[in-house]
Amino acid sequence: MAIPDFRNEPFTDFSQPENAEAMRHALESVRAEFDKTYPLLIGGERITTEQTIASRNPAKPDEVVGRTASATVELANRAIAAATESFATWRQVAPEERAQYIFKAAAELRRRKFEMAAWLVYEVSKSWAEADGDVAEAIDFCEFYAREMLRLAGPQPVYQLPGERDELHYIPLGAGVSIPPWNFACAIMVGITVAPIVAGNTVVLKPASTAPIIAAKFVEILEQVGLPPGVVNYLPGPGSSVGDALVDHPQTRFIAFTGSKEVGLRIFERAARHQPGQKWLKRTVLEMGGKDTIVVDETADLDVAADGVVSSAFGFQGQKCSACSRVVAVEQVYDDLLAKVVERTQKITVSDPSQPDTFMGAVIDEKAFDKIRSYIDIGKKEGQLVLGGETHGEGYFVSPTIFSNIAPEAKLSQEEIFGPVLAFMKASNYDDALDIANNTEYGLTGGVFTRDTDRMDRARNEFHVGNLYFNRKITGAMVGAHPFGGFNMSGTDSKAGGPDYLLLFLQAKSIAEKV
Repeated sequence: MAIPDFRNEPFTDFSQPENAEAMRHALESVRAEFDKTYPLLIGGERITTEQTIASRNPAKPDEVVGRTASATVELANRAIAAATESFATWRQVAPEERAQYIFKAAAELRRRKFEMAAWLVYEVSKSWAEADGDVAEAIDFCEFYAREMLRLAGPQPVYQLPGERDELHYIPLGAGVSIPPWNFACAIMVGITVAPIVAGNTVVLKPASTAPIIAAKFVEILEQVGLPPGVVNYLPGPGSSVGDALVDHPQTRFIAFTGSKEVGLRIFERAARHQPGQKWLKRTVLEMGGKDTIVVDETADLDVAADGVVSSAFGFQGQKCSACSRVVAVEQVYDDLLAKVVERTQKITVSDPSQPDTFMGAVIDEKAFDKIRSYIDIGKKEGQLVLGGETHGEGYFVSPTIFSNIAPEAKLSQEEIFGPVLAFMKASNYDDALDIANNTEYGLTGGVFTRDTDRMDRARNEFHVGNLYFNRKITGAMVGAHPFGGFNMSGTDSKAGGPDYLLLFLQAKSIAEKV
């Protein structure tokens, strides 16, 4: 059967009454499932534990969205053993058959799109639109990676020496660990799970402790479509013990991680150590955040730029590794741009994301809430508070906050905050703006608003980021169109959703036959 070309999953138009009603119904249905406990899944076996992890609604922290069993080091070792055992048979399954499981998972995600979005609204406080986009991206990852495996299946083109039959095949690595973040608790979790398994590997999925329920729901989908036991093992648990055990295990072949720089570096270091009985160098696929900058010059359309800045800075409470946290504007337009951004930001609604008109919900938990407040206090010393800075409500709500007159080397300019805090910096000219844009240890996303094509060309060559955008927001990378991953301390530039991503979970085997 011919498979149609890849197309991105359409976003839901909630202005249509039938879509709004479907979302309200999903929110009611999901709420009826609150406080349910989900077991571990190891080799197809459901395992309960005395200790559990409570996932709470950030907008109403007294509400427990759900609970999961909490793994131990012993159970982590069992999970790696189960994944290793399953790899022996899963690796022999034809790529076309593996792809079919993932296509079926995409179809089931599509059928349950409103339900999955509702879980995201409650579990991580995403607005309707942000939650819908998260699920759409998860569907895209399934559809894209399944097609990519079909492209990579079979012999690859190599030069044929006279008198030889020369071949190159891609084969899977082995059993690995997927450690997704809470901020794209559906999309990234799905992406770093289905990519390795469609490539023929097996996985231990350790979801973020603040967002394990949406992962449990996806594991249910994988079971529903008939994925064999042990191909994906569901193992929530503490990172400091369970996470380390999974990374350290000698049978772990690869680790796919998205999260903070600090945890990514810890994984990178631990994975580099040779363990007794380990036969390989562990492969790490790491995406570790950013300190992302939008540059605006004097030729830019300031209204378009202001729209892009506000969307990039405050969508999902600024809790995207691609979020704009710094604006560098040349001095001729600095004041006008700042005024336009403030005007638009003042119209943002901060409220319970289960309500359809909410733009910003709560930040993920008390730890993030306290960290963001501490940076707001720092910002008051390093620059001028122009807007926001307040916290309010029963949940972890932080108003969109803007500081001006921040120095390029200030903490607010250099350190990842992961919240709705935006620093404005003034550049003397475009050269100065590019220098400031490149002055952090990160290199994930960046944007330039300009009408000058020569300046665009300069940015293409000089702005050192993995994902560069011109005259548009710097968030919302689309699978297939914007392969996503960054440089420097933003990680290993894994380029999720791109044509080389599956190669991170494959190895090439060259075969030559004398004829």
